[in-house]
Amino acid sequence: MLLNITLRRSQRHLRSIMSTRNTSSGPVSEAIAEKLKAAFLPTHLEVRNESHMHNVPTGSETHFKVVVVSDKFKEARTPIARHRLVNDILRVEVAADGPVHALSIVAMTPDKWQAKLDKGELVGASPNCRGGDGSLPKKNG
Repeated sequence: MLLNITLRRSQRHLRSIMSTRNTSSGPVSEAIAEKLKAAFLPTHLEVRNESHMHNVPTGSETHFKVVVVSDKFKEARTPIARHRLVNDILRVEVAADGPVHALSIVAMTPDKWQAKLDKGELVGASPNCRGGDGSLPKKNG
């Protein structure tokens, strides 16, 4: 039993190293992924388009969650410092006139990421939209 658990953890670790998951293949998603890869050389990267969970037209690229694991975050000691690094790289996308309305960031060092995996913790999806201020038209499709 112990060998089986250790083996599963090792397999998870191997899958997390140098992995990139992009849950959307649109131009905004691709731009985010490319910029984060170039800036952070991540050992694990996920770009999740969570727009479908919000009151936006089908196929939108406005709401994202990124999971970035990189040694470059070792210098940034606090979560807010790591978020600032990511926001700086994506400043065009998250600008007031940019395509991204909301960005959720999980930015970790490889050691912290591995500790999370070892505990069996996952990065879940963001909560569904609760309707905002009601100013947007109803979602179509």
